[in-house]
Amino acid sequence: MSFPDRPYAGIEDFFQDYVDGYRRASASLDPAALARAAALLRTAYEDGRWVFSCGNGGSASIANHLVCDHVKGAATDNALKPRVLSLSSNIELLTALANDESYDDVFVRQLSALASPGDVLVTISSSGDSENVVRAQRWARDHGLVTIALAGFAGGRSAELADVALHCESDNYGITEDVHQSIMHALAQYLRQAAMADELVAGRTF
Repeated sequence: MSFPDRPYAGIEDFFQDYVDGYRRASASLDPAALARAAALLRTAYEDGRWVFSCGNGGSASIANHLVCDHVKGAATDNALKPRVLSLSSNIELLTALANDESYDDVFVRQLSALASPGDVLVTISSSGDSENVVRAQRWARDHGLVTIALAGFAGGRSAELADVALHCESDNYGITEDVHQSIMHALAQYLRQAAMADELVAGRTF
């Protein structure tokens, strides 16, 4: 069901239906896919592999936020040493590549310079069809990277190409981005507590 599908006279009802939409979208996630994503990231962090993230617009902010919560948050109170880099964060490089070459290749060009087989690419796209994200997925697949796609709407090409698709069923950009942000946070916090001494978990703030 599309949201909103009618005009709302007050924010109270709008917000309640927004929250209901978020609840349905988060419930649509495949638990097995979440487990695979967590396992892939933990292996990458334990093996010293690089994890690259990317997205556009609001999804770029989630890609950038992932660096903070996984490099700092996931590694608190344990021995994990995540190596995470957002391909959406360097505005000088992004604009140079977009201006001189093609915006569709801004992520591929960075991967071709930085990534190695066995590294992980996490893409974030509400539609799953952002061209630069899809090209990054294809490049990663062809060069031996493991790929995780956070997608909404119908999933799009990025979900089809990914080794693990974290697809939430929503056609609302805000709800989709909220679910993707929650996935990012949940993965970081889950990996943190999984690598901590059991007796520390209850006494720490997450």
